[in-house]
Amino acid sequence: MLRVAGAILAVAFYIYCIIDVLRTRSGETRALPRWVWLILVILVPIIGGLLWLLLGKVWNSPGSNRRRRRGPVAPDDDPAFLKKIGDDAWSQRMKQRRGKGEATS
Repeated sequence: MLRVAGAILAVAFYIYCIIDVLRTRSGETRALPRWVWLILVILVPIIGGLLWLLLGKVWNSPGSNRRRRRGPVAPDDDPAFLKKIGDDAWSQRMKQRRGKGEATS
């Protein structure tokens, strides 16, 4: 039973390393180009995967987020959205003032 569990873990590690190399951007590898790492991981399953994780993969610091969003997270963080709201409110106030001025004249 222990051999089966070990084999399953080895296959899972092998698949994880292949997927990890494929998902890594070309400029985010160390020592070798990404395609060389992929060939190494495929041809030398366990050792290639360990080498990839230790020497090839660029590990981010704990505080950084690998998938940073390029834009604002919420509408109230978006300066363009806030400007539009302010412009809409100003426009609405001006329409109200013009409407009152015409009614009294």
